[in-house]
Amino acid sequence: QVQLVESGGGLVQAGGSLRLFCAASGRTSSNYAMGWLLQAPGKNREFVAGITWSGDSAAYADSMKVRFTIPVDNTKNTVYLQINSLKPEDTAVYYCAANTGGNIWINGGINYWGKGTLVTVSS
Repeated sequence: QVQLVESGGGLVQAGGSLRLFCAASGRTSSNYAMGWLLQAPGKNREFVAGITWSGDSAAYADSMKVRFTIPVDNTKNTVYLQINSLKPEDTAVYYCAANTGGNIWINGGINYWGKGTLVTVSS
């Protein structure tokens, strides 16, 4: 089993930046891909970004490429989501997820989920 614990969410003002954290523990593997999805109020969950544990390959949803980045620190078993120039429409629960097959487009097959961290962006 793999445990994923997100943190870093909260209330932020529009225009600011935020870094979310996802700490992985348990039977993690360097072959896994990690990523983030978000679920805005009243909407379906959607893919944000994915990355290999080595950090050598990453993928972003088209609408996320400009303001979102997904750094990884495999020495700390931690994946981050950096969000810049926050907008009220970024308000969502952000979930960390893992794909054991190594597919950075992790929404194609998620094996483990975190419980999510809420980000609220005020205007």
